[in-house]
Amino acid sequence: MKTAISVSDEIFELSERLAKRLKVSRSKIFAMGVEKLGEEFEKDEIIEKLNKFYSENPAEVDPLIRRMATRSILKEEW
Repeated sequence: MKTAISVSDEIFELSERLAKRLKVSRSKIFAMGVEKLGEEFEKDEIIEKLNKFYSENPAEVDPLIRRMATRSILKEEW
């Protein structure tokens, strides 16, 4: 889809340099930027959801695993 956007001279010049360096079009550079920003927002949303879940449901170590770990640590030479 074609669209028109307005950017500062600095952003335009940066897009030109990146396009040349990566050997892609300016359009591809802007698409890559939007895609990366979208990934960052998705990552932040996932982290936020995990933080909310674990604040309401604290993670606990299975008691059997805790006992086994404790026993193995006691056998270790320090």
